[in-house]
Amino acid sequence: MQKQIHAPPTRLVVLGTGGTIAGTADRAGDHTGYTAAQLGIHQLLAQVSGLDATLIDCEQVAQLDSKDMDHCCWQLLAGRVAHHLARPEVQGIVITHGTDTLEETAYFLHRVLAPSKPVVLTAAMRPATALQPDGPQNLLDAAAVARWPGAQGVVAVLAGEVIAAADLRKVHSYRLDAFAAGDGGVLAQVEEGRLRLRRPWPAQPAHEGAAALLAREVAAWPWVVMVTSHAGADGRQVEALTSIGVNGIVVAATGNGTVHAGLLPALQSACEAGVAVVRSSRCAFGALVGQGADSFVHRVPAEPLPALGGAGPLTPLQARIELMLALAGG
Repeated sequence: MQKQIHAPPTRLVVLGTGGTIAGTADRAGDHTGYTAAQLGIHQLLAQVSGLDATLIDCEQVAQLDSKDMDHCCWQLLAGRVAHHLARPEVQGIVITHGTDTLEETAYFLHRVLAPSKPVVLTAAMRPATALQPDGPQNLLDAAAVARWPGAQGVVAVLAGEVIAAADLRKVHSYRLDAFAAGDGGVLAQVEEGRLRLRRPWPAQPAHEGAAALLAREVAAWPWVVMVTSHAGADGRQVEALTSIGVNGIVVAATGNGTVHAGLLPALQSACEAGVAVVRSSRCAFGALVGQGADSFVHRVPAEPLPALGGAGPLTPLQARIELMLALAGG
């Protein structure tokens, strides 16, 4: 019997979701008064020279300002990404997205899919009508990463840097280099279409609760919210959330996971009522260290502070997703 030879995957899939990268303004100099999500994915690709359109499949999954990203769109996007990843001819996937919730979508896809092929999110800080838009170069760089031999996992490509989803965070409201890679550092730099790799590609398995979460109607997803510990904090918000059935609370705590004395009793009471409570640091960099730093979820406290689970290196935004997955998986 003649051995069947399979051709290597060559196709690139580009999924559009809107965002500033697809935004337009009345004036080229207007970088803040634009309307997001005005151009379709085919229009965006037409602005990028150097891409072979004959090897690209395009799909408009959503068309929204990413500040309005929701769980329905996440569920739909995860399904479309999984569909295209399963196609043997597909080498990688690029997703255009807004910057406001980019780190959340990236982490969500990272934890529910954990793909062996590259899934590359990219975005822009300036609209497509800007005098010098950053979207076309970011999109070109993202395509280069998606086609790079050995690339895998969910990453973001912005301003010439490749950042793993687990490390991605938006740290500036306006600059073109608005994203950072935390303490881990960037995975790679994109230089003239080539990658200078700094660290191994992400290879974390999907969360065990991923299948259960994606199989549910979005209305039945665990209800997990974030509250912040700050000067003058008290427990009234937590008490109200507990009374109306919240499933989980992530506390964006000060420093190394410390919680205001006015807020702590309400969080302890929430634990006793069956609400899952997790502490994360509101600091832009660093991880929780010390006792209880990585315990993640405790429902019934034994002693005040360590009884509130610690999220370790996760940001509050990541911890919210992780807690949703944990609760969905039981």
